[in-house]
Amino acid sequence: MKNQCVDHKTYLVSGGAGFLGSHLCDRLIAGGHDVICLDNFFTGSKRSIEHLIGHPRFELMRHDVTFPLYVEVDAIYNLACPASPIHYQHDPVQTTKTSVHGAINMLGLAKRLKCKIFQASTSEVYGDPTVHPQREEYWGNVNPIGPRSCYDEGKRCAETLFFDYWRQHKLEIKVARIFNTYGPRMHPNDGRVVSNFIVQALKGEDITIYGDGQQTRSFCYVDDLIEGFVRLMGSSAEITGPINLGNPNEFSIKELADTVIEMTNSRSRLIHLPLPQDDPKQRQPDISQASEKLGWQPKVVLRDGLSQTIKFFDELLGQS
Repeated sequence: MKNQCVDHKTYLVSGGAGFLGSHLCDRLIAGGHDVICLDNFFTGSKRSIEHLIGHPRFELMRHDVTFPLYVEVDAIYNLACPASPIHYQHDPVQTTKTSVHGAINMLGLAKRLKCKIFQASTSEVYGDPTVHPQREEYWGNVNPIGPRSCYDEGKRCAETLFFDYWRQHKLEIKVARIFNTYGPRMHPNDGRVVSNFIVQALKGEDITIYGDGQQTRSFCYVDDLIEGFVRLMGSSAEITGPINLGNPNEFSIKELADTVIEMTNSRSRLIHLPLPQDDPKQRQPDISQASEKLGWQPKVVLRDGLSQTIKFFDELLGQS
């Protein structure tokens, strides 16, 4: 029996078992849509989508986006790519292939289906920025041959491909540049600062700060980000992006560490290690385009989002 949702669609979500992908699958299912979740489980986890297994509008496919795919869908969200330095530096060649070949395969599918396609790009396209905060017009300051280049340049090339398909094939594209996002279902060992600090604090281990801790990040709660995804995908065809999606409230890494220690009542101490090569000193999105074109801005303040994330990791560590 056909779903009665007025705007019912079938969405393909590549990377759908990942941190962001699993939350997006939840949101689309809750909206009355069908979802084909595509993942090769390199960093994605069945735990993240196990609550959807068996749902009549959810289908799981194990597949690597570096290989072509033939399915019938109404729209595509391309989220497939390891997103944390530990994971994307583990096999840098495969990371680049996932961004570039994956984009080519997903764009080819969208071209055949004549459907809309969304690209999950990243604030890493700005590199170690010399402009602050970062606006979409800024071309970035990226090292093309460093240890982070497989991710940074892979995502930049994916954006190139998306806009070439838009110009050459008139494909309807949506490109979001995602800034630091956190929340439940983050991988506990992904090396990202929020998950690192929370896990270390809950275990009572020393909290590792790279550099002096004065480098800044802007942390967006996952529910806010997914709302931005949905609004961008639902926007008019002339809105292609790239559009920054992130929380413009800026915090130093040391501020985050102190907040996590306080909220977990941890006895962890702060220890300092050398800053990794090409680690950006500042990250803060200018979200004026998202606000003006999508009516979007984040609503969840850091402490509220951290509370939910700490609860998730506390339960996860209790099960292990």
